[in-house]
Amino acid sequence: MRDFRKLRMWQNAISFAVDIYELTKLFPVYEKYGLADQMRRSSVSIASNIAEGAGRRSNKEYMHFLFIGVGSAFEIETQLLIAMRVNYLSGKVYDEFCEKLLIIEKQLNELISVVGGYKNAKTSS
Repeated sequence: MRDFRKLRMWQNAISFAVDIYELTKLFPVYEKYGLADQMRRSSVSIASNIAEGAGRRSNKEYMHFLFIGVGSAFEIETQLLIAMRVNYLSGKVYDEFCEKLLIIEKQLNELISVVGGYKNAKTSS
């Protein structure tokens, strides 16, 4: 079992999810069960899959959940773009969220490389 709580990427993913919750509070009420809800679920999925994978016994299983986390990150990136295009957030806010997301995506990919043996380096991701 790996201690996911010490991973910077998990901590970043938790902060990102909290930021998404705060952002989506500003969306129109009619979006509560639409885009806002989907964005919340996608953002929560990133940190949740990092944690779930850390509890798995094999590196193969761990990587599987890390890849799901990457997919969730791409999903929320798409949803942020849609939210910007329908004027729920500004281009500046979109860019700020995408910068945070890019850091998490890079950290996930780095850990996938290490866990998968593609890179023989110690990571503090």
